[in-house]
Order: sequence, then C-alpha cells, then structure tokens
Amino acid sequence: MTLQHETAAPTDAPQPRRTPRLDWRDHAIYIGFVVVFLLFAVTLGADGFLTGSNLLNIVRQTAVIAVMAVAGTLVIAAAQIDLSVGSVAGLSSVVTAMTLSATGNLLVGVLAGVGVGLLVGVINGGLVAYARIPSFLVTLAMLGIAGGVAQWISGFQPIPILDRTFTMIFGSGDFGPIPSLLLWAVVVVAIGVVVMNKTAFGRQILATGGNPVAATFSGVRVQRITFAVLVISSVVAAIAGMLYAGRLQSGRFQWGTGDELSVIAAVVLGGTSLFGGTGRVLGSVVGALFVGLINNGLILAGLDVSQQIIIQGVIIIIAVALTRKR
Repeated sequence: MTLQHETAAPTDAPQPRRTPRLDWRDHAIYIGFVVVFLLFAVTLGADGFLTGSNLLNIVRQTAVIAVMAVAGTLVIAAAQIDLSVGSVAGLSSVVTAMTLSATGNLLVGVLAGVGVGLLVGVINGGLVAYARIPSFLVTLAMLGIAGGVAQWISGFQPIPILDRTFTMIFGSGDFGPIPSLLLWAVVVVAIGVVVMNKTAFGRQILATGGNPVAATFSGVRVQRITFAVLVISSVVAAIAGMLYAGRLQSGRFQWGTGDELSVIAAVVLGGTSLFGGTGRVLGSVVGALFVGLINNGLILAGLDVSQQIIIQGVIIIIAVALTRKR
C-alpha cells in the first residue's frame, strides 16, 4: 500500500494582502450633512437658503456650540459628561459684563470670565476625580448652581457691554473678511484636533475612557486626566459665554441655556461614543453644523417651534441609530 503524504504549505509563504474594510458608519455624519444640505438647497432655494448671508448666519449660530463641542469631545472620550456648560457660559457672560462695567478694563473683564470657568472646573473635576462622585450628578447640580448665581448677581436683568474692543474680539467684529466668531471656532478646533490626535494627553484621554483599569496599570494617571478634561470643559464654556456676550453685546444668565444638550448631540453625532474610548473633534464640529443646518432649514420652511423640536429629535435619533456600530 502506498502512503500519500500531504504537503504542508510553507509557513513563510506570502499571505494575500487584506484591504482595510471601510465602514460607512464612520462617515455617516458627513454623508448626512451633505444629504440634508442638498435637500434644503432644492426645497428652500427660493426662500434664500443658499444666499451667502444665510449660510454665514448658520456658521455664526453654530460657532459657539462648535467651540464647546471640542471640549465636550475630550470629556465624553474620557467616559465623563458635563451638563453644566450652558449655565457656566451664562454665568461667565454676566461676570464679564459686570466686571467690564465696574472697572472699564478689558483684561480684567476677560480674566474674570475665564476665572469663573476655572473655578467651576476645579470644583467639578475635584468632586468627580477625587471624591469619586459621578460626573452626571456633579455637573447636573452645578448646572443649577451656576444658573442660580447668574440670576442672583444680575438681578434677572441684562448687563450691557459698551466696550467696543471686547465686542469686536469676542463675536461682533471681523478680522478682514473673517468674522471673529469663525476665527475663534477655527483656532479652538485646530487645537482640539492636535491635542486629541497628536499628543500623549489625547492618547491618555482615550485610554482613560476605554478602560480606566488598564490605563492605570499602563501608567496613566486616570484621576488627573479626569480632573483635567472637566477643567478644560468649564474654561472653554466660559470663553463661549464671553463670545455670546460679545456677539449680543450684553451679559445675560439666559445665554447658553440648553446648550449642554446641543453639545452632547453634536459630539455623539460626530462619532464619539458616550461610553468613552473614542473621540473625533472634526466629527463633533460637523455634528454642530448639522444641528444648526437643521434648525435653519426648519425655520425657513415656516415650521413653528414645537414642530421644529419634534423633527430635530427624530433626525438626531435616526442619525445616532445609523452611526451606532453593532
């Protein structure tokens, strides 16, 4: 009987190269943005949707949300949440306006506004990182505290800002052909992209959000990272409040009301997981523009506020469902 031996393939034989598989969900927010833009362009073109002034208005209306969404991406990527950003923005606008009115000094006013964000951030970060209180509870409480303080010190009244240099820099002016709001957004986004994608701090944020235990054993100081992202979030929210104050030339406790939900929606729509471990700054910015685009289109379509809210909610749910990976 003849024995037949099977010849094994050499282990060092070249293996076929596998082409990386592209998942359309990674680009769903960009696809959705283009589809909705084209839909509004076709249906609302006669209503002025495509005019330069309207498109610039969309950018201006979403610039402040985009700024806060950059910091929100860092927070959510670290598996935390910050619900206080809207109230911090309002409080910062009031404190800045009151300080400018009392001192007439631009630098002192700006430092007072930033100081509000720094103080709130230290409190939030300390309670979450070191007292180990969930960020949802801490920042939810701070939302009420900051909003209440803003109402109390302002007496429920707007505080006018007469400093033209401040209003020009923070929202009302133009640097050449570029609106100052857009310039602020571009600078903050550029910094966020570099921090998230090119620095050790960004990698540590993702490690902290992905698996804090493994990150700790890898030498990442998880508590310090958690503290840092919450401080950054509050400081950026304070800057956003000054942008509101500069653009609208007054400090009011209402500025920023509800922005925390818009920021979270923009970040999640942009592809950052609410469970942490991923962070896409550019995606968050497109998410903010997407929300602003929807708001603008629905207003031009003549829908009332209740209908706008319903449709916005439906679109966001569909978008998140489509981008969710199984």
